[in-house]
Amino acid sequence: MGAHSARSARTHGSTAPAEARDLREVAHAAQVRELTAAGVLEDPAWRAAFSAVPRHVFVPYFFTGRGAGHERLWGEDPDPAQRARWLRGVYADTPLATRLRDGLLVSSSSQPSLMAKMLHALDVREGDSVLEIGTGTGYNAALLCHRLGDDRVTTVDLDEEITESAREHLARLGYRPTVVTGDGARGCPSRAPFDRILVTCTLPLIPHAWLGQCRPGARILAPLSTGLIALTVRDAAFAEGRFLHTPAYFVPLRGATAAPAELSGAAHELPYEMVENERFQFMLLLTAGTLHPREALDLWRGEGRPARERFGVTVSAEGQWSWLDDPQGPYVWPLGEPQPS
Repeated sequence: MGAHSARSARTHGSTAPAEARDLREVAHAAQVRELTAAGVLEDPAWRAAFSAVPRHVFVPYFFTGRGAGHERLWGEDPDPAQRARWLRGVYADTPLATRLRDGLLVSSSSQPSLMAKMLHALDVREGDSVLEIGTGTGYNAALLCHRLGDDRVTTVDLDEEITESAREHLARLGYRPTVVTGDGARGCPSRAPFDRILVTCTLPLIPHAWLGQCRPGARILAPLSTGLIALTVRDAAFAEGRFLHTPAYFVPLRGATAAPAELSGAAHELPYEMVENERFQFMLLLTAGTLHPREALDLWRGEGRPARERFGVTVSAEGQWSWLDDPQGPYVWPLGEPQPS
């Protein structure tokens, strides 16, 4: 890990004036303290990674607002007040829109506390090889590199502009993981097998290709519906696991998987408080296309308003399905199959 110590001494790869560097370092240190106080950096190894990797290097600018009203905040803005807004935003515990196309969000920097929770849940061990699906800014890949070493990290994104930008951000801090431009749904067979797959974009289902690129016992952590599914891979044809309690909202995966399910128009029949209930929305999306919204509501109430942890997913050669409490129990719903790209 000697290289990591050297990286930490590079003043975060910045050529900014000393005063600006000081402000960024102070903001970075404050973020690490806040995440530690929030209980999401209990693992000393991840706390060291977040301390060594500054977010501002990976978010030189971001967008605020919606629709035609987007405003770009930039770390090199000539207006000191605007630079201060940028810095506050970068080190706030919020997701940041980093790339728009035709007014639509195509890439973002995830909420740091959620990143920390996901990295902890990934349960990596020394020597593990990790595939990240959804490179984004490269911030997450840098944290993985700090923990595991560059040669153990592969990250994939569909958009060449995104991967090229991430490479530049990573190189500023001396990190050089394998950054691949390609369809994340197809994984990265040339770098397999993997011990862990970490997904930072929402899926409608799990691409079967990933299982064949995993070692037996590997862990896949991925956003599905509005939750995080943690799957244990048995072999190239089977994986199974439960959702974590943590809510998760990410940009959808683009590529060879089917479009994610949407809530049925019949949802307007539901009581307003249920439509607004975040845990019920999770179940409604997870069972969309199988259960009528009213059926989903009756089941959810009848089963004691189950939280995410009671739901799980099975992936097999025969298909994919979600379930409540028991994969062999009475409440099982098909997730569907990938569609050709």
